[in-house]
Amino acid sequence: MTADVVIAGAGPNGLMLACELSLAGVRPIVLERLNGQTKENRANGLVGQVVRVLDRRGLYERLSGSAEPPRPSPGFVFGAMPLDLGRLDDNPMYGLAVPQKRLEQILEDRARELGVEIRRGHELTGLSQDEDGVTAEIAGPEGPYRLRTRYLVGADGGRSVTRKLCGIGFPGVTRDDSVSRTAHVSVPAELIDPATGGLNVPGYGPIPPFMHHRTEHGMFAFAPFPTGTLVSATEWSQDGGDQPMSLDELRESVRRVLGVDLPFGPPEGAGPHMLRRLNGGNTRLAERFRDGRVLLLGDAAHVHSAIGGPGLNLGLQDAVNLGWKLAAEVHGWAPPGLLDTYETERRPAAERVVMHTQAQAALIAPGPEVTALRVLFGELLRDERTIKHIADLMSGADIRYDLEGTHPLTGRPAPDLVLETETGSVRLAELTRTARPLLVDLTPDAALAGALDGRRDRVDLVTAKTSREGLPTALLLRPDCYVAWASDSLRPGAKELDTLRTALASAFGPAR
Repeated sequence: MTADVVIAGAGPNGLMLACELSLAGVRPIVLERLNGQTKENRANGLVGQVVRVLDRRGLYERLSGSAEPPRPSPGFVFGAMPLDLGRLDDNPMYGLAVPQKRLEQILEDRARELGVEIRRGHELTGLSQDEDGVTAEIAGPEGPYRLRTRYLVGADGGRSVTRKLCGIGFPGVTRDDSVSRTAHVSVPAELIDPATGGLNVPGYGPIPPFMHHRTEHGMFAFAPFPTGTLVSATEWSQDGGDQPMSLDELRESVRRVLGVDLPFGPPEGAGPHMLRRLNGGNTRLAERFRDGRVLLLGDAAHVHSAIGGPGLNLGLQDAVNLGWKLAAEVHGWAPPGLLDTYETERRPAAERVVMHTQAQAALIAPGPEVTALRVLFGELLRDERTIKHIADLMSGADIRYDLEGTHPLTGRPAPDLVLETETGSVRLAELTRTARPLLVDLTPDAALAGALDGRRDRVDLVTAKTSREGLPTALLLRPDCYVAWASDSLRPGAKELDTLRTALASAFGPAR
């Protein structure tokens, strides 16, 4: 074998998977058809549980520039309607304003630190597979060549060559009834509200920042990111045409949506600056995420509306879910069927994103009947239970994997804990940066160590205490930081130890 795993695509999802595999001792090679990093920012931030995932890999500090752990966002928006998340005792919605271009650079830097080989200017053109591996045909700068690999992962976007080469269907819907125009601009300082950061539009009124604002004629958004101010206007039943986008075209669209003129000029600074028109949109889900030794990741497996910013939350968590399972297969200790759980766990997450983005699209559409629906929905959003339900949905916190066990935490992301160990206080997130399975033993007499006999080569143990009440006394974490087993017993008996050993075998294979 030339490589353990070949990844087609060096976007955020492919790079995240490469980091996960390398942490697990697997040799990935990343192929990218572009010679350099893209200059376009397809996203301007991270939203949802993925922020905690990056914290648990030590990447949040690099991205945020702060040593402080992530904090939940006090508010967000659903279908251009505000969510008052400050009312929630357990707020699952995290956010981090970071351009996708910078995210890709940080992930590439980390991948190279871990020894990942990234081949730019190399494009997957064909593949064939057998029982032992995959032969990838590649077009490189010096001509075509072949790579032999145990597994191949397509992280090559919505137009995935990998998916097409495998003959995997991509059913869904394509809509052509909307046009979205977005650009970096400069806005006169006197129009910015110093208290809220919002925009005071002459003849219209205040518009909050970082929120979709619906009118009867379309949708408007104003986002003063640190890297530049974005203005966006979306309309329905408008032909975007095929001419290059211009600021004048955006001005006219804003005038139609808001009914007034918004003075703005060209963006300041060196850029790169966004000037983009999107006609319509796609909502599609691959018929299957796996074809033998070939798997699909991120947009190659699912595409959907960008409203609410769910794309990176979904795709990066796909990568963290797949990485340790693929590594287990390469190392030979994966229990039967482990790799198949990538799809059974992540497809429902993708289906939830498809559902809520389509629901939001319905809520922002024009028309008096939609306005009436928004009035009713606004009344529902006064109920904290509704706010919590939607926050869990949009952040991905409502996903519970189907794992054996009755404990409420089983199948869910691990809680944020501060542990008292022999060497001092440590956040649980700091103990998961190696991407290894972890047994957290908080019992008074550290009674669980014996359960790891025969698996200490692949499962780490930490014994500690915590002063926080109401927490479990033991947690078994998968590398993706989902709870595989948990206990509330101060002194687990033989029966609970048996369930722990069963969970260890189910996730991490037989003892050696």
